[in-house]
Amino acid sequence: MRLTIAVFVLAPLIAAAETAYVTDNLRLGLHAAEDTGDRAFRYLESGQAMEVLVRDRNYAKVRLPDGAEGWVKAAYLVDDKPAKLIVAETMAQRDALAGELESAKRSFAEPAAAIDRLQGEVGGLTAQLEAAEGRIAVLEAENASIRGMQEQYRGSVPIKWVGGAIVLCLVVGFLCGLWWADRQSRRRHGGVRIY
Repeated sequence: MRLTIAVFVLAPLIAAAETAYVTDNLRLGLHAAEDTGDRAFRYLESGQAMEVLVRDRNYAKVRLPDGAEGWVKAAYLVDDKPAKLIVAETMAQRDALAGELESAKRSFAEPAAAIDRLQGEVGGLTAQLEAAEGRIAVLEAENASIRGMQEQYRGSVPIKWVGGAIVLCLVVGFLCGLWWADRQSRRRHGGVRIY
């Protein structure tokens, strides 16, 4: 019994700090009279937040966020946010996140284009590198062939030298032959040249 009395005594104090919402799909009248018997001076839409100042079984005195105070029927107040308000907030969050996503996509578009361009350049440079490596392989094979020929002809004399030596020998031989013929002719004729 004492517990019941304590609950009824403390209930207005607990209710003074709670936040309540108008239930879904309803237009609730805000009245100046405590019994809401007068004409509503304002209508509240579903999801309207308000602070409950005093609440009994049938009526509640409330304060709106803009400071307006009045009485409403307590049966239409709920402690949880109505689905309409939750959906609206969720959609607003979704739209904000979609905007952030688009902004992020736009901010990453330029680096992505640069990455694509660099990847294209890498592909071109890779092809050039492969071509250069192929050319290097061909040149190394030619170099190895030339080294083999050098080893084969290491002790030989170049053909130009041989040709030059032959011509020199022919010229020297011809001149020596002329000198020899002249000497023999002078010896036979008593030292006189007859030609």
